[in-house]
Amino acid sequence: MRKSYHIFIWKKAPFLRLLIPVLFGIIIQFYFKTEIAVICFFAVIFFTAYMIFSFLPEASRFRFRIIQGLIIFLFLTTFGSLITWQKDVRNHTNWYGKYDQQQSFIVATIDEPPAEKPKTFKAIAVAETVIHNGKQHRASGRFLIYFIKDSASQKLKYGCKIIFPVRKLVAIKNSGNPAAFDYAQYSAFQQIFQQAYLKKNDWKLLKENNASLYRNIVFETRDYILKTLQKNIDGADESSLAKALLIGYRLDLDKDLVQAYSNVGVVHLIAISGMHLALIYYFLVWLFAKIPVIKKSKFTRLIVVLSCLWFFSLLTGAPASVLRSAVMFTFIAIGDSFNKKAFIYNSLAVSAFLLLCYDPFMLWDVGFQLSYLAVLGIVIFQKYFYNWLSLKNKFLDEAWKLASVSLAAQLLTLPVCIYYFHQFPFLFLLSNMIAIPLSTLILWACIAIAILSPISFAALYLGKLAWAAIWLLNHFIVLIDSIPFSLWSGLSLPKSATMVLYLIFILFSFAFIRKNKTAFKFALVFVLIFTGMSVYKNFQLMSQKKMIVYNIPLNKAVDFIVRNKYCFIADPALSENSLLFDYNIKPARIFFMASSESALPGVLAKKNNFYQFYNSRILMIDTALNRFSVRTKVAVDYIIFSKNSLVNVADIASVFNCKKYIFDGSNSSWKIEQWKKECEELHLQFHSVPEQGAFVINL
Repeated sequence: MRKSYHIFIWKKAPFLRLLIPVLFGIIIQFYFKTEIAVICFFAVIFFTAYMIFSFLPEASRFRFRIIQGLIIFLFLTTFGSLITWQKDVRNHTNWYGKYDQQQSFIVATIDEPPAEKPKTFKAIAVAETVIHNGKQHRASGRFLIYFIKDSASQKLKYGCKIIFPVRKLVAIKNSGNPAAFDYAQYSAFQQIFQQAYLKKNDWKLLKENNASLYRNIVFETRDYILKTLQKNIDGADESSLAKALLIGYRLDLDKDLVQAYSNVGVVHLIAISGMHLALIYYFLVWLFAKIPVIKKSKFTRLIVVLSCLWFFSLLTGAPASVLRSAVMFTFIAIGDSFNKKAFIYNSLAVSAFLLLCYDPFMLWDVGFQLSYLAVLGIVIFQKYFYNWLSLKNKFLDEAWKLASVSLAAQLLTLPVCIYYFHQFPFLFLLSNMIAIPLSTLILWACIAIAILSPISFAALYLGKLAWAAIWLLNHFIVLIDSIPFSLWSGLSLPKSATMVLYLIFILFSFAFIRKNKTAFKFALVFVLIFTGMSVYKNFQLMSQKKMIVYNIPLNKAVDFIVRNKYCFIADPALSENSLLFDYNIKPARIFFMASSESALPGVLAKKNNFYQFYNSRILMIDTALNRFSVRTKVAVDYIIFSKNSLVNVADIASVFNCKKYIFDGSNSSWKIEQWKKECEELHLQFHSVPEQGAFVINL
């Protein structure tokens, strides 16, 4: 029975057999960076082996079919490596980064409407040509541009062509703070490796325009929808949430409100998930089934529905979760048109296979991972959760059905959520039970506003309905977030522990669903392994002693950490800036499990600007020091320079015998360069925090 079930799965979901080896190939290429010649060599070897195998007698092929399957598996693995190599724009011969930066100019097209920041306009640009030694060379690649706000940059829009020196492009760097968001890697997954900060005289607008008609329509439609929602829905929080719910526009959202949505487990509502696209799809099917001209032809209805569905996907910016849903609903629509019902596992495998062939680096997209895990959780577990209770009341039964969906989706996404977001919302079930129906009402109202906007009175009253629903939703989310036990935060789960936790989930699920004792025993073994990893981590915590000098622009920030306690030395304004704190310092404390603030009596002592931390002596300089002479140099382990202090390294070195000089992020780049030159001349060791990342020392 069990064997026939497995054969049934493989036959009904053949794309699983294609997806798994391609996944292996993508992962291998990402981590081991195999050269194209090696990839092609193995591809030829495996293809040749398959061709030779196909000429064998049928009886021999059947007898050694496992070998044939292995050859196909390895060939598809090399295919996964090949598409990953090809997608990396740095491997292209005409990538703009391969030209001499000092003597070249780059012509680029603004690839999206610039986003306004407090001091700049941010845009993604696409390289068109590189002018090198007076000759034009075709170029490829994308990069970020930050334009300083002025009269010229305000005129920039999608399709504008500009020219500027290639030397203005610099590599995207991380802050280097422990466990902080890896922005450089995040950008690299989007094939963006460099950025430029351009002042007025650094660039020139060209007369040509390189905008495509289709993308212009998309951007103009999105702009029209944003203005329509802004006009008809009162309140900054309410209108900004409507924009996020309908098309995923989140630039206007209040950061604290977004955090509240995340804390209660419903942030997926403002991230454009599969639920949004499902509502749009079934609305389109219902709508076009009512229009006489379209409903007569299945083919016409299919084309119109899919065109509208993909147009909406592009309006949202086409995140991974939306693309997954768009591909899935495309197959569902095709199947419905030909009276063929798709097998859900095969539909998931097909959509994943196609998306990864298009962009292999999507595999590391958090939205991609959460989207597929949530759908898998619903498909596998929802019916079992639903069968726990049998309710005769129709309303209660529908409520429990919704709750079972939330439970199933949460189960498989839980380890990933803890790994990325370091928290677990205890009241996610209650939040989803209220938030999903309200958000559905809001979404329908916003769609109606966008469609009926020419009828002003209809849009006005729909706007009032949407405002009331959003106001209620926001206040409900804030109320749940204010409950003390609603969130378990500060969770730290390493990548290895996350993988072990998934193995536990899979084995226990298989054991209970298929009544398999062997899987249950293996699950218990991995529970012991997971427990051992947790014990070892806590053992390491008992001996933890470290100092961290954080990389935060214009700010001084130092943590002394002992076990799970920390002492924070920083600018007073930094603690009040929640955005800087959450981005730079909070991840490090979660990673090192430093959860309790303390003066660290007995291990940390301060006298003037000197700190004694165990056996290490640290001097912090953020002002000018008085000159004084000494007969014997004072021994100091580390000297931290902050706030562009008016000191010379030579003067400091004449007084102190220091192991390493540290220049933190509160200093200007020109000042750090000056100190670095002095250190190099005096053969002194130094660490530039803005350039090298946070300085972390284990004692």
